[in-house]
Amino acid sequence: MGLAVVADVLQLIAFPFFVEGFGSPADDVLDLVIAVAMVSLLGWQWEFLPSFLGKFVPGVDLVPFWTLAVANVYRKSKRIAVAAEGVSESATPRQRPGNW
Repeated sequence: MGLAVVADVLQLIAFPFFVEGFGSPADDVLDLVIAVAMVSLLGWQWEFLPSFLGKFVPGVDLVPFWTLAVANVYRKSKRIAVAAEGVSESATPRQRPGNW
């Protein structure tokens, strides 16, 4: 999450370097580095696509897409973990491993 926030803040604070949007080489390099880091840390997630596609629309680059994408991936993983925990807790004692 910290990496995503740093990337979005850097794009907003250093706005003059990224003002060209999709045509900005600095913006493209930063997004490519962040994308590689996010995919290596979290695996491929569909939530990362808006970060790439948002570069095609002027003004949309001001939305903190990396932070939103990582927050959504985190929320989704927590929901899956809670659902998996609920399944293991609802199992009868015979179904639980270790309870013979």
